[in-house]
Amino acid sequence: MSLPSYQIFYAVVQQGSFHKAAEVLDLTPSAISHSITALEKEFGFSLFIRSKNGVRLTSSGEAVYPNIIKVLNSQEALLQCVSELNGLQKGCVKIGAFNSVCTNWMPRIIRTFQSLYPDIEISVFQGTYDDVIEWIKNGDVDFGFLSASCTRELSITPLYRDQLVCVVPKGFQTLHSDYITIDEMRNRSFVIQHKTCDADVQNFLQKYRLRVYSNCQVLDDQSTIAMVESGLGMCIMPSLIMENFTGEVDVFPIVPNEYRIIGLATQNSVQLAPAAKQMYQQIQELVKMHKI
Repeated sequence: MSLPSYQIFYAVVQQGSFHKAAEVLDLTPSAISHSITALEKEFGFSLFIRSKNGVRLTSSGEAVYPNIIKVLNSQEALLQCVSELNGLQKGCVKIGAFNSVCTNWMPRIIRTFQSLYPDIEISVFQGTYDDVIEWIKNGDVDFGFLSASCTRELSITPLYRDQLVCVVPKGFQTLHSDYITIDEMRNRSFVIQHKTCDADVQNFLQKYRLRVYSNCQVLDDQSTIAMVESGLGMCIMPSLIMENFTGEVDVFPIVPNEYRIIGLATQNSVQLAPAAKQMYQQIQELVKMHKI
């Protein structure tokens, strides 16, 4: 067993084929194939199912994948620690984030961090809450942004209280000019997202026992708002999503107020590699100083 063979294994998983992994690693396909075959012989079982369309992990391959990621992450942490002791700030930080954080926060976070640490590479993985949780648990990312309502067993550092608002078609009439009540939303047509994309809104609807009538179930924030804009219903959104949106909709605060808590989640913040720990702390400072 060797780190290079683990790195090749990881590249094949990420790329889905020996040929693409060879291009990424600047190796020949035969070298990739030989390394995987040698690793399979050493482990005593097959790691990949080969087909004309590429490769995918066997059940045994899926079982060892998280442990190989841990080995690679440990190597990265060691290299970063050595670089830090030598007065260098090098390394790689991998962050998981959901849509509204990606569009509203991550550009400024990356610019600010790279102005201080230009030699640290930053990778952002965008997905649903469930995606971010799995990436953290598997070690694909160092840490990720999550709602405090959807962390499972992961620890979270709360950062920001994001108010939920009601988005309605332009000209929608409410009883009050500057807010909408729960009762006004009852028996209305809603545009909703899949549960894995919209957990905070699902919790809101369940809390107030709002019966949802919906012909539209979509997967992302922009599509949801576009459906509302077209007059197909109303929706509940966190304020962060609506900050930079300019369209033919009206946005009302909800009475009583409801929020989601955005935080940074990780398996263990103490064990983060130096570069990841630096970024983790930097994000907290930016939020405290209201710079994102």
